[in-house]
Amino acid sequence: MAAAYFEGTVLPAGDTLDVEKAAERLRKAMKGLGTDENVIIDVLSNHCNSERQMIKSMYKTMYGRVIIHDLQDELSGHFETLCLYFLMPSRNFDAHCLYLAMKSLGTKESTLIEILVSRTPSQLEEIRENYRKNYGHELEAAIKGETSGDLERVLVSLLQGQRSQEPEIDVELVKKDAEDLYNAGEGNRMGTDETVFNKILVNRSMGHLRRTFEEYRKLDDQDIEGAVAAETSGNLKRAFLAIVRFVRSPLEYFAECFHESFKGSGTDDERLMQLVVSHSEVDMKDIKRVYAEKYSQTLYSAIKGETSGDYRKLLLSTVGE
Repeated sequence: MAAAYFEGTVLPAGDTLDVEKAAERLRKAMKGLGTDENVIIDVLSNHCNSERQMIKSMYKTMYGRVIIHDLQDELSGHFETLCLYFLMPSRNFDAHCLYLAMKSLGTKESTLIEILVSRTPSQLEEIRENYRKNYGHELEAAIKGETSGDLERVLVSLLQGQRSQEPEIDVELVKKDAEDLYNAGEGNRMGTDETVFNKILVNRSMGHLRRTFEEYRKLDDQDIEGAVAAETSGNLKRAFLAIVRFVRSPLEYFAECFHESFKGSGTDDERLMQLVVSHSEVDMKDIKRVYAEKYSQTLYSAIKGETSGDYRKLLLSTVGE
């Protein structure tokens, strides 16, 4: 299932696009005493990423100023961070999220898994290039430095971006892969062979894997998700389950990611911001529908209950009711 079938909540301004006017509005919003946060919210949430890059460039051309620096001078907290995130080119933003996940004390494996599982081969290539350019070293080396064992191997495998894009499905290979997965896990009395799971889950096309999961169900009392949960543990289990869930239903997978950002003693604002920025133009409208079906609450109301101030306003303006 390709992202092209999905719809975001932030659409291109199209014929109404006026880059000069948008840049002018932003400058006026930050000029003089006080800041007009509502104007900033309106401009950022009503232009797609490519248009924001044009506005950012025009701002510098018109005023000889860097909009990022002006926003940093005028804003603070999560609202400032979210505004800056919206002004990053998409794959640059992905690279930044991966960097943040490995920068502080303790690695945030959930971010590494979410991004590497869900990006296309060409997007992963762009992410690697952006990471190298922005942070001076290879993303693969960074991941190897922050993870270990089976999790390191699956993340490095995903990073290579070698998942097949072949639309044709080889029925015989589907059957073989299903049997190999069973024999590497539930059917293996000697223990689980994680390398078989890694090879198949990371390299096969989305369509192929969906058929393989259907075939697997004929061989085992439980489905592939149950088998992965039973045969693996820790962050490796988390990574394999993310692949399985993403393959089965990208929309349901990301609805679950949003829900997880609200769970626990406090909101995971960093994860929430990353999800909103990443999906606002891609599939947010569809994620909202699935979220409401799955959790009997709208994503809009969930975000409203977990956030406040101008930060909340920008999130809600982006997500929409």
